[in-house]
Amino acid sequence: MSDKEMYQQRGFSSRVGFGKKPALLIIDFINAFTDESCPLGSNLDKEIEATKQILDSFRAYNFPVHFITTAYEEGFASAGVFIKKVPSLSHLILGSESVKIDKRIAPKTGEVIWTKQYASAFFGTALAATLTAQNVDTLIITGCTTSGCVRASAVDSCQNGFRTIVVEEAVGDRSKSAHKANLFDLDAKYADVVSLEEAEEYLSMVSIPF
Repeated sequence: MSDKEMYQQRGFSSRVGFGKKPALLIIDFINAFTDESCPLGSNLDKEIEATKQILDSFRAYNFPVHFITTAYEEGFASAGVFIKKVPSLSHLILGSESVKIDKRIAPKTGEVIWTKQYASAFFGTALAATLTAQNVDTLIITGCTTSGCVRASAVDSCQNGFRTIVVEEAVGDRSKSAHKANLFDLDAKYADVVSLEEAEEYLSMVSIPF
């Protein structure tokens, strides 16, 4: 019996499904993470391209788009003990090129850019309140890293009551094994991991853009 079969037999890996009002959450596709010369970076070209595709659809349907970056004031007081565990976070200086959204998916006017200091996009931000105010019930997630900020944000999305959808081709990690393991676990417990094609099909079928 495979792990997937075992989980399903024991009551895991059910589907939360899509709702009626989606928003897109693009997590940490910033220069520091998409530039392989940075210690935090890796090659995420394919994931960026998949994100650009779904981002274009969100814009065409006029659905909400939220970007996430991670940044710290010099001195890193707001990094707390996190930076002790991950010293490479010192590359993420507020206002620097490193923390800007990758230009291939550059935000447009009206699209929110949230700045966080820890893994989850929800921790220490007003993201949940804003999504609620926008009447969002479905949060579609892309970004990096799968094992870090994507995972933490997906768990918090579930805990905040949103139907949480992770687009498989549009999330990435510097570790292939961590990427694979965390996608499996997210799909088993907190989110629906879906293909880009399935996410695009859903968007085309949502009846009332808002």
